[in-house]
Amino acid sequence: MKVAILGTRGIPAKYSGFETAAEQLASRLVSRGHEVVVYCRPHVVDRTLHEWRGARLVHLPTIRNKYLDTFAHTLLASIHAAQRLQPDVALFFIAGNSPMCLITRRAQIPTVINVDGLDSDRSKWPALAKAYLRFAERSAPRWSDRALTDSHAVAEVYARRYGQRIGVIPYGVEDPGYEGTETLGRLGLEPRKYILFVGRLEPENNPHLLVDAFARIPAARARGMKLVIVGGAPYADEYIRQVRRKGDPRVVFPGYVFGRGYWELQHHAYLFCAPTEVGGTHPVILEAMAAGNCVVVNDHAPNLETVGDAGLTFSGREGVPALVEALERCFDEPELVEDLRRRALERAQLYSWDAVTDQYERLLQGACEMRGPGPLPAELVDSPDGAPGPTGAAAPDPTGVPEAAGVGGRL
Repeated sequence: MKVAILGTRGIPAKYSGFETAAEQLASRLVSRGHEVVVYCRPHVVDRTLHEWRGARLVHLPTIRNKYLDTFAHTLLASIHAAQRLQPDVALFFIAGNSPMCLITRRAQIPTVINVDGLDSDRSKWPALAKAYLRFAERSAPRWSDRALTDSHAVAEVYARRYGQRIGVIPYGVEDPGYEGTETLGRLGLEPRKYILFVGRLEPENNPHLLVDAFARIPAARARGMKLVIVGGAPYADEYIRQVRRKGDPRVVFPGYVFGRGYWELQHHAYLFCAPTEVGGTHPVILEAMAAGNCVVVNDHAPNLETVGDAGLTFSGREGVPALVEALERCFDEPELVEDLRRRALERAQLYSWDAVTDQYERLLQGACEMRGPGPLPAELVDSPDGAPGPTGAAAPDPTGVPEAAGVGGRL
């Protein structure tokens, strides 16, 4: 089976969750004997790199603009796939690319799209862009042969908002085991003496909220810890400057950190905080759990689905005061932090990239065999009272867990 992956910035992953998914799926599908081609943007992936872990890379130009970058590149990629590559199946990522599914389908190429999260809910988009994204989200199941997301919470929103039933395949996680401290030394950090945030520095990911909350906690109460804000974002320079201005001397901004350095930071953090309020399953939360981190997350439904009873949550509606309370509790109760580390490691074992690849492989092969719209496999759409994880484990009721313990539910 020849599989084309379109709609991402390319691999190796250097930006967000769906690039990580593309990289993991591509390498595993190749190892199973499939041919995989990934379309890449030259300003993100080194254009001299033509193969990555067995997957072929095709570099096409784009328009370097916040609103046109993804659309322009995916448009060219879909035309290239339809006219030249002619794969057995096309796998698109993010709902904003759904119009391009019409190009591959017109070329008689079975087409699958992972809509990712609900991009139209992101505050960075102006009204016109939001309207387009809502239109693209609504149309994604109609314009593709199969549509899916990575979170049952997102699938439920699709059902309520658009009357569309889409499948669910969660993301996976794999800890490469990098536990050195070279990156910590370079950044002036000590093991278990910092809070870690990793993500795009955009408003809906709320790094500003975390910086504000941390600044309100005296150094003595914070046990002398630092806050490390890892990441950046194209086309968000002003917002990033605003976040930096909010910080105090205890806040470290190393920019992007990838590979070994990233995992070193994950393994040695006192806790990992994900205040994000949009999107589906965030791979960075899974990676924090796989590294044995205590995780503190916004009570956004997909976050609750991901962490279950293995994390501490705070009320996104209440904002900074609720996050301050959660952080202070972690500083005051190190035994709770250790218990959540243990739970996180156990829960991370449910999210296997091999199991995820099994589901994608069956889905893509089914699309090839049907060569047109068809029903999704039952296991991708049926969610009992607890949404099934990738190995069949039940995810939590997103309304929360034991309030008495304060773990996995609101503080």
